[in-house]
Amino acid sequence: QVQLVESGGGLVQAGGSLRLSCRASRSIFTINAMGWYRQAPGKQREMVATITNRGSTNYADSVKDRFTISRDNAENTVYLQMNNLKPEDTAVYYCNADYGWRADWGQGTQVTVSS
Repeated sequence: QVQLVESGGGLVQAGGSLRLSCRASRSIFTINAMGWYRQAPGKQREMVATITNRGSTNYADSVKDRFTISRDNAENTVYLQMNNLKPEDTAVYYCNADYGWRADWGQGTQVTVSS
């Protein structure tokens, strides 16, 4: 099991940028994939972006060309750079560690985008 702590959320105007960080309590080098998910009020949690331990990335269509996921194995940290933010990006963003047979989640960080 790994503890995940997200940071970097906040309030930003539409068109602005934020960088989320997810720091793990231990090495993430052997974890199959790390990811960011989000949940808006009244909606189901959805995948935003994932990155495998080989560096392959996957993005939701709604964030392609605006968000970039990256990982620093030496720092046990995963990042989500979010540019050109839109009000519909408002949600709680969760970090995820996917082992294949189970997953761990962080507590989430709130991102609010004002119009």
